[in-house]
Amino acid sequence: MALSAKLQLRQTQSLVMTPQLLQSIRLLQFTNVELERFIDEEVERNPLLERAEPAADDAAEPSRTGEAEPSREAGEDWFGNEADLSAQTISDRFDSSLENLFPDDPGRSECPDPALSTQWKSLGAGSGQGGAGDGFDLEDLAAAPVTLRDHVGEQIAFGFADPRERLIAAELADGLDDAGYLRIDLHEVAERLGADASGVRAVLSRCQSFDPPGLFARDLAECLSIQLRARDRFDPAMRTLIDNLDLLARRDFQQLRRLCGVDEEDLLDMLAEIRGLDPRPGLAFSGGASEAIVADVEVRPASDGGWAVELNADALPRVLVDQSYFALVSGRTRDQAEKDFLGECLQNANWLARSLDQRARTILKVASEIVRQQDAFLAHGVRHLRPLNLKTVADAIGMHESTVSRATANKYILTPRGVFEMRYFFTAAIASSDSGESHSSEAVRDRIRTLIEAETADHILSDDTIVEMLKKEGVDIARRTVAKYREGMNIPSSVRRRREKRALASLRG
Repeated sequence: MALSAKLQLRQTQSLVMTPQLLQSIRLLQFTNVELERFIDEEVERNPLLERAEPAADDAAEPSRTGEAEPSREAGEDWFGNEADLSAQTISDRFDSSLENLFPDDPGRSECPDPALSTQWKSLGAGSGQGGAGDGFDLEDLAAAPVTLRDHVGEQIAFGFADPRERLIAAELADGLDDAGYLRIDLHEVAERLGADASGVRAVLSRCQSFDPPGLFARDLAECLSIQLRARDRFDPAMRTLIDNLDLLARRDFQQLRRLCGVDEEDLLDMLAEIRGLDPRPGLAFSGGASEAIVADVEVRPASDGGWAVELNADALPRVLVDQSYFALVSGRTRDQAEKDFLGECLQNANWLARSLDQRARTILKVASEIVRQQDAFLAHGVRHLRPLNLKTVADAIGMHESTVSRATANKYILTPRGVFEMRYFFTAAIASSDSGESHSSEAVRDRIRTLIEAETADHILSDDTIVEMLKKEGVDIARRTVAKYREGMNIPSSVRRRREKRALASLRG
């Protein structure tokens, strides 16, 4: 067999993901906080980018260069020729493009459902970021969170005058877990510090008087006892109740009443007081800074009886591409490296503007289709939530499923019924028992919860009974599915519910 070299021509197709394309995909799935952080980083590294001024300033200064906006003929790129770009905000460009796309009604986009109107909300209010030092408010600065160790350390400094006792208290504080419980052995502390065990216990007793009550407890019973002592409610009956927490966990109220020597009314008061205590007092210092949810899309009733879908202005950042500064600097520099740097900055700035606009358009388009599909939910509630998946929305708006998935990830929509994550509206379908329309799994969960909440101590619904009741309502569901939904909602089994309800009923009667 002869071996020889051959030259062949082969044609293949491949998808190449450029860095900018990858970044555009990341922008689509960014949350509001992540997007703001990303834009701040881009503004810091790119001298041609800056935050847009508020709407009032935009009206007074429509263009940073003073030049008129170039005309856009049919088929021309929405941003026009990059060489003719002026420093305009994304909102100005987008509003102008809407006039070309929808000349009859520039504020609304077409939608398959005539009853559904989609609007682009003005980007001016609440989204602008002033320059450095403009509108500075001291109240915008948040104080550093106080940790459990810091909080306890301050009380140790004022609570112990003896340096040896202060050292022992600091060692005990190092043994606290996030819940405020002491997780080290007192004898080990005494041996490590060369102190007397009785002295360590005395220091611990004083530490257990720190605020909030319940710190430095070694178990749940001691934590509750410390809090009851602070309230002057640790009487013999309450002590007996704390010593028998296992009976309380089993809901054996009759046995607790006999042990504590109290009647039904007193036992109910004691149980209410126990529920008012904090079993994990240290967790109040372990939580991070909470961030309020800012809805990306707002839905409100329209005048024509449909729904108006708008992008939230507070969730839409605005940036400026400073063309005048680029022309000024590029005209004075002679170094090729500096020219390349400026050209790259201009390209990245224009790309970011396009990407932000495309992100806003995509989110609005996906949200509009979700509202159209879930019109019955907005009008009548969760019982009318329809089964919906990504493919249905993607086919309706002409996008890929992965794009819809990224556009709905960690995005929130404000409706007349509350704020929901967009993924909430995508639910599995449960077949109908009478060959009718399928039911949403979330609607079925709500029905199961309602049935269980309405049951009485003499009539507890088993999973099989719930299955039969749902089938009468046209829901074809298996028993294991009912059990899975019930456990997912943290609802105990019928045996446990019957025991608890009967115990409470006998306690009150």
